[in-house]
Amino acid sequence: MSGQDRSTSIGTGGRRGGGRRGARPRLAVLLGLAAASLLAVSGVALAERGAFIGPFNTVTTLTSTVPANGDVNPYGIVVVPRTVGQLVAGQLLISNFNNSGNAQGTGTTIDEISPATANLPAGTAPVFATIDPAHLPGPCPGGVGLTTALAALPSGYVIVGSLPTSDGTSDTAQAGCLLVLDSTGHVVETIAGGPIDGPWDMTAVTRGPFTTLFVTNVLNNIGATAAPNGTVVRLRLFSFPGHAPRLFDADVIGTGFPTRTDPGALVIGPTGVALSEHDTLYVADTLGNRIAAIPDAMDRRTPFPNGGFTVTSGGSLNGPLGLTVAPNGDILTANASDGNIVETTPDGKQLVAKVADAATGAGSLFGLTVAPGTNGVFYVDDGDNTLRLLH
Repeated sequence: MSGQDRSTSIGTGGRRGGGRRGARPRLAVLLGLAAASLLAVSGVALAERGAFIGPFNTVTTLTSTVPANGDVNPYGIVVVPRTVGQLVAGQLLISNFNNSGNAQGTGTTIDEISPATANLPAGTAPVFATIDPAHLPGPCPGGVGLTTALAALPSGYVIVGSLPTSDGTSDTAQAGCLLVLDSTGHVVETIAGGPIDGPWDMTAVTRGPFTTLFVTNVLNNIGATAAPNGTVVRLRLFSFPGHAPRLFDADVIGTGFPTRTDPGALVIGPTGVALSEHDTLYVADTLGNRIAAIPDAMDRRTPFPNGGFTVTSGGSLNGPLGLTVAPNGDILTANASDGNIVETTPDGKQLVAKVADAATGAGSLFGLTVAPGTNGVFYVDDGDNTLRLLH
């Protein structure tokens, strides 16, 4: 299919493929209840042991994230799982949301930075990809403005969300798409239409030749007043060696998350997402100031309403944005309204809050991740456009 238009239009139905629908067998329901009981018991045990970030009291600024074209406002961050092409295992990919003029929804670059990198000056961050909105292989309504939605697949493909604007304001925001890049940084496919409407954050799970994406969407008739329009969409892709992953199924699995436009942040809505080992999807509900959960996220047939169920709210949470799962199974969230990272157990106990940005604080933290084999949390700070490490 080289040289041809590579795009997937999901369609208004929001679903592709012929997956079986209907109620689960009774045995599966009973097994699910048993698993939930075991999770509740393990949650009690988790609440009694120490926090993953408990020993971390040092913040190290590793390097600037500003590449040669001047893009700023780093949002997404993900660890490269395997060395393929230009992608090097263990390095960090970072998506930039703003251009050099600081217009939101106009950033076009993805950095690739080694965790060992130190003190590169602004304008020298190494680049994995620069995406030209005029030369895409398929539709991406509105163009390119790279969001926190960023994933690196073991097959060597990278998927990044685009919520584009033409002037940096919500008045010109359009639905965007997901862009699929190969290991050399070239866009080979777009995923657009259907339930994709302002992809804001994303997590990916690969099992064999199948990859499942969980994508938060924040436009969906958004307005200046908070309304429950945000959704979580599950996309299933199939890939085989030498070919880009192809979408075969799309389902909305969560609805009712509050969203609204914002002059400072462009939009505010459900952001960070991460899947637990028990297939519960955690979602950072920024406007609701809570961590939400959607159970049975890999297999559920109907959307969980009302923004999922609440794992925890208030307390040390202060507009959670970025979200990831720590090696011990706890939930790590980065606050939008202060410079703290908060650790919460799966049963909802907030264990600790650590200062990650004491200087600029509010509005600085977005994506965060824990690199395998490391004892710390990598995160982006768009207060000064840097990559940092809490350790």
